[in-house]
Amino acid sequence: MNVRHAFGLIRPVIVAIILAGLLSCAPREGSRVEPSRLASKPETFHLGSHTFPISTTNPEAQSAFDRGLTWAYGFSHQTAEAEFRRAAALDPAAPMPWWGVALVNGPHINYPLVPENKAKVAWEALLKAKELRSNGGPLERDLIDALSARYAEKQPEDRSLLDQAYAEAMRKVWERYPDNADVATLYAEALMDLHPWDLWEKDGAAKSWTPQIVSTLERAMALNSRHPGAHHLYIHAVEASNSPERGVNSADTLRSLVPASGHLVHMPAHIYLRVGRWQDAAQSNIDAVRADQEFSKSNPNPGFYAIYMLHNHHFLSFVRMMQGQKESALLAARQMIEGVPQEFIRDYGPIADGYMAIVIEVLMRFGRWEELLAEPEPQSSLPLARALRLFGRTAAFTALDRKKESLAERAKFLAAVKRVPADATFGNNKAHTLLEIARLVIDGEMAARDNRLDVAIKFLEEARNKEDTLMYDEPPDWILPVRHTLGITYLRAEKPAEAELAYRQDLAKFPRNGWSLYGLSRALSLQGREAEALAALSEFRREWSGADTRIASSCLCQPGV
Repeated sequence: MNVRHAFGLIRPVIVAIILAGLLSCAPREGSRVEPSRLASKPETFHLGSHTFPISTTNPEAQSAFDRGLTWAYGFSHQTAEAEFRRAAALDPAAPMPWWGVALVNGPHINYPLVPENKAKVAWEALLKAKELRSNGGPLERDLIDALSARYAEKQPEDRSLLDQAYAEAMRKVWERYPDNADVATLYAEALMDLHPWDLWEKDGAAKSWTPQIVSTLERAMALNSRHPGAHHLYIHAVEASNSPERGVNSADTLRSLVPASGHLVHMPAHIYLRVGRWQDAAQSNIDAVRADQEFSKSNPNPGFYAIYMLHNHHFLSFVRMMQGQKESALLAARQMIEGVPQEFIRDYGPIADGYMAIVIEVLMRFGRWEELLAEPEPQSSLPLARALRLFGRTAAFTALDRKKESLAERAKFLAAVKRVPADATFGNNKAHTLLEIARLVIDGEMAARDNRLDVAIKFLEEARNKEDTLMYDEPPDWILPVRHTLGITYLRAEKPAEAELAYRQDLAKFPRNGWSLYGLSRALSLQGREAEALAALSEFRREWSGADTRIASSCLCQPGV
């Protein structure tokens, strides 16, 4: 995926900047950020102990630079810029603070585009760093020279050649300083910026450029086992692979390494989800929300960082859905929705669109059909959310056995699908691919309600196949796993072996999720494999220990068997 030329497929968490509007009074991304915008006592934020010694005799300037770099490693680029400017003010002769300002105004994996105002800020800061270059040591001079390859006085429309030149320049710096964990991390990030969210094939095989990224970050962590940037990027580097467990050490390390950085506190959830540590995934997001709330008390206008704050709620909602905790899932979903200013939905509806269906999706997950039917219609600027609401309403009428209404609602859903632009996207995927999955799922559920189980299975198997083609995302862009519906349909059709396979496949994707563990226990029992069934049921009970929902089916759209 080349997001430089496909803004619509930029990471969903990036889209949340528009959802949130960065708060109504926030500055534009890339605008000049003064040190005074930060809390009066920045040292009150617990940012850990990471340091990158620079050429300065002012310890306060060194501390400010270290804070800036740590914030940058946590993708809090606006706050990082303010700290770098603070360092520059404390030591006007030091070149590295200006290097930092230039660095954080460039692209990153969650926003590969560089708006003109940011490009201007970066270029001006780079000129100041180069002007002071002779005051730095050899490594500082080399880093400034490398960063010079990343920017131009007049940024070209396609800046990919600049990013490639910077990555190549950082490779040479890494070769000169093979024992410096910061250099390794900066080099790895430069490589990742060339291929944002495009490190693995859909089958989990590495892309050709991925091994270099992974090995460089592993070297960085070997050099410094508590490097916040290396652990952060390593989680991103391996989460979509076939062996996400490689990131467990980084997740366990990072969750308490930089307590004030909400995004770094959140990041372990990306790995915990992939390895089935659901409660740890939830706690990481809860702690991240708390950290960001504390940060916001003295920094009410977080700029681009607001996207990460909303991502925590969205992620938490999905985790709680998978844990069977309906009230927590619904609360997180509503908190996300309530944080979205209406004027920004109006102005940026095509990008905000699909996220506004999260409440409908939670209510579907937990079979709260009457509540779902009471949910208001999204505004007309959100055609995807409107279509997904009608999908949910069709499912509700079907589950309630109100056939005439379900047929009428399905017709409305199909009409609404036609109003979604052909090029619309949701997260990393095309909106119409997701809507086709929705159509197949609802047709399968309607057939299952009529006990036409073989027909239902055909629809749901096709939906499963389409779901399997989706690009990796977290939470997944199709947030209600099709195999949960397919599995119970197999069971009702007296096909427990097929159900077993469906549940095991789902557990490979979402380990230890209670919905599939319960379904697996039933599939095994119906095959007479009682010992295995009991083991699966015991694991289900452990994972469901905090749930507020009792289930007799892996999908509450159908009765249990």
